[in-house]
Amino acid sequence: MCTFVFVNSSKTILVAPLHWGLGHATRCIPIIRALLDNGYNVMLASDGGALLLLQKEFPELPSISLPSYNITYPKKGVFFKLKLLLKAPYIKKIVASEKKVIEKLVAEKKIDGIISDNRWGVRSKKVPSVIITHQLNVLSGSTSFLSSKMHQTLIKKFDACWVPDLEGSINLSGKLGHFKDLLSSPFPVTYIGLLSRMQKKKTPKVYDVLCLLSGPEPQRTALEEQLMSVFKNSEKNVLLVQGLVEEKKKVTHIGTIKIINFLQSKELEQVINESDYVVSRSGYTTIMDLAAMEKKAFFIPTPGQFEQVYLAKRLKNAGFVPSCKQHKFEKKKLEKIPLYKGLKDFNSQPDFEKLFRFFEGE
Repeated sequence: MCTFVFVNSSKTILVAPLHWGLGHATRCIPIIRALLDNGYNVMLASDGGALLLLQKEFPELPSISLPSYNITYPKKGVFFKLKLLLKAPYIKKIVASEKKVIEKLVAEKKIDGIISDNRWGVRSKKVPSVIITHQLNVLSGSTSFLSSKMHQTLIKKFDACWVPDLEGSINLSGKLGHFKDLLSSPFPVTYIGLLSRMQKKKTPKVYDVLCLLSGPEPQRTALEEQLMSVFKNSEKNVLLVQGLVEEKKKVTHIGTIKIINFLQSKELEQVINESDYVVSRSGYTTIMDLAAMEKKAFFIPTPGQFEQVYLAKRLKNAGFVPSCKQHKFEKKKLEKIPLYKGLKDFNSQPDFEKLFRFFEGE
C-alpha cells in the first residue's frame, strides 16, 4: 500500500462507495466537496469505474483500490436474486478483505473517520464509522423480510446511519428508507436530505431527449441497444451518455444521436439542464439528481432489480414520473411525460457542518 503525506494536520476521512454502477460514487461527490470545504483531508477508496470516476473528479486526492464485489446482472432479470445468493460466499470474503485493508489504514494512523456507502467491510471500532444507505429495508420479493433483517444487522455494526432522503411523508425512497414508525427502528437513523452534485440552471435547450445509462452489465448494454434502436431514425435531437468511465472521453454520432462514453459532474449538469426530457434507469442516485434539478423524466427500471422496480412504480403511481418495462419502451412513450408533474418539491440540502460533528465526537 502507498504512503500518503497530507498537507496539514487536520483529520482525514476515508470515503468509500460501493462499485455497483456509478450511483454510489456520484452521490459521494457532494460529501467529499463538503469535507474539503470544512477543512478535512479526504482519502478515496473504491474499485473499478467508481474509483476511476472519483479520481477524475478529485485528481488531487489520495486514493486506494479496494477488492471488487464484482456484481453483475443476469440477462434475464428473474434470475437476479438467485445469482446474488450464489455469490454470497464470495461477497463475504470480499468484506473480510476490505476489513483487513481498513484496519491497516487505522493502525498506521492514516485515517480518523470513515464514510462507507454500502461497503460492509469498510468500518472500524477504533475510528468513527458511518454507513450511508437509502435501504433500511431491502426488497427481494418473497424474501424481503429476511433480506431486510440481514441488512439491518450489518447497519448496526456502524456507529451511525445516514439516509439520503427526507424524513417526513413527502420523500423519495418510500418504504426502502423508512420504517413504519420511529419506535420500530432497530437503530438510530439520521435523515440528511438529498445528496446531489447537480444544480438547476436556466440554459437554452439543446437536446430533446437525454438518455442516461448506468448500472452493471449486461443490462447497461441491453438498455443502450434498446434506446439506439428506438431513436436511430428519430427526428429528435438525442444525447446518449453511456455511463462508461474510461481514460479518455469518446464522442460519436449515429444519425441524430450524439453518443458520449461519460461526462464529469459539471458537464453532466450542463447537458441535463439543456435537455427537455431525461430517459434513465430508476436508480436512487439518478432520482435524487433529477429531483435536485426538478426534471421531467421517463424511467426504465433494471429488470429483476426489485428496488428500481419499486421506485419507478411508486413515482408513477404518485403522478411524478411515467415508466415502463425495458422491452416495452418505444418512442411514443415519451408522450406521457408532460402528463406527469416531474420531480419537484423534494429538494432538501444536507447540513454538512452539523453532520461532520460526528467525527469530532459531538
